[in-house]
Amino acid sequence: MLIDRKNLFEFCEKIRIKGEKIIFTNGCFDIIHAGHVRYLTAAKNFGGILIVGLNSDESVRKLKGETRPINNEQDRAEVLLGLKAVDHVVLFEENTAENLISEIRPNIYVKGGDYNLENLPEAKIVQSYGGEVKFINLVEGRSTSNIIKKINSTPPAE
Repeated sequence: MLIDRKNLFEFCEKIRIKGEKIIFTNGCFDIIHAGHVRYLTAAKNFGGILIVGLNSDESVRKLKGETRPINNEQDRAEVLLGLKAVDHVVLFEENTAENLISEIRPNIYVKGGDYNLENLPEAKIVQSYGGEVKFINLVEGRSTSNIIKKINSTPPAE
């Protein structure tokens, strides 16, 4: 389900009242590939409700440049929600997920192995209320940027 940002806090409170754990991760998820699927599956395997914070089109442009995203936010959200591991998606405009973390207060915040506690601004917020930060190893060679490079360097079919 795509969660309306205005209802996010209340939505998460209902999950907590049921005694369920909230797992949260975030990203652009522009062109879904095997690395994304493995990452999201590993996040879900921490046990609980997986909420994915999805960067809006505007925030993707700020982070990745004017040619991105390739897929618009509604399409990216639909694809994510089609994955077995993903329970809910919420769109956000900011460059980081700090505000989302403050609203969601996940039990576990998950990021890729290219981050660490020192370069992840959200980590301090999660730790301040006793949540856990977990890192998942990236799948080597799998990235949206690599896919775009490959497409751009492939000659058109005759």
